[in-house]
Amino acid sequence: MTQSSTPTPLSYKDAGVDIDAGDALVERIKPLAKKTMREGVLAGIGGFGALFEVPKRYKEPVLVSGTDGVGTKLKLAFEWNMHDTVGIDLVAMSVNDVLVQGAEPLFFLDYFACGKLDVDTAAAVIGGIAKGCELSGCALIGGETAEMPGMYPAGEYDLAGFAVGAVEKSKILTGAGVLPGDVVLGLASHGVHSNGFSLVRKCIERAEAAGTVPAVLDGKAFKQTIMEPTRLYVKNVLAALAQHPIKALAHITGGGLLENIPRVLPEGMAAHLQKGSWPQTELFAWLQKTAGIDDIEMNRTFNNGIGMVVVVDAAQADACAETFRSAGETVFSIGHIAPRGDGAAVVVA
Repeated sequence: MTQSSTPTPLSYKDAGVDIDAGDALVERIKPLAKKTMREGVLAGIGGFGALFEVPKRYKEPVLVSGTDGVGTKLKLAFEWNMHDTVGIDLVAMSVNDVLVQGAEPLFFLDYFACGKLDVDTAAAVIGGIAKGCELSGCALIGGETAEMPGMYPAGEYDLAGFAVGAVEKSKILTGAGVLPGDVVLGLASHGVHSNGFSLVRKCIERAEAAGTVPAVLDGKAFKQTIMEPTRLYVKNVLAALAQHPIKALAHITGGGLLENIPRVLPEGMAAHLQKGSWPQTELFAWLQKTAGIDDIEMNRTFNNGIGMVVVVDAAQADACAETFRSAGETVFSIGHIAPRGDGAAVVVA
């Protein structure tokens, strides 16, 4: 008869999960989150659930929610060790989406998952998330950091974000009032933003193989231009909504101008965009040349220089554009609304 030997003790840390590292990260996050606090926050980071009271200035508040990630832009963040701005991308993708309905973003939650938690990397990412929240006027009210050994390669992580906003029921933007003759304004993007990066990465691979990667694009180092975070349109668009009867907004994300503008147009309406009415940046010119794709593919893959579309009555268009310019946006009048007929929902000609 053999005697059983005492098994070697195995801790959670031995299994690959470092609770102390997680606690250290929470302490690093707390002051960052504190800077994002705003009216309505009743309880923030650290509890089981975050509490938020809808501001009393809303008479009939409707909550608007959105969720998104950063996509394969993260692969470049890992490769280039550039982690401080992808958090801004994460926030922007969701808050710009809820903004399209006319909603003011109220609070944000994040999910950070990795195989092994590197506190410095995670703190850089979440610092970007806090910065994005601060610039959008929404509170970073909670989140989840998941350390899952074996689920992700060393040095890699994934992100998801969740935004909740509010809009007066009477002021929800539906696009229902869009009519022929309305003007389409385009607010300039900050580069690629967070969509189309599977193609961007293929372009980089092609250029590296040919030795043709440019040192500089649009006045900045190549990597900086590629990783430029998604522009946050929240505060300037909310200010314009308060001053002008804007009829529709479209956040230009995956699917580009051709796929996103139709989402906010009523049945039977089309957007006729004037080719050349906004400049093509060096970045998008390089992507188009390197990929060898036509204008249609560019406009349904990338934002191609326009990150947010604004539809407004022609009589209000100049004043609305001036409001945006005064706030620091780069604005172009890029087209008009017309009856769709048998044509496409977006025509660029």
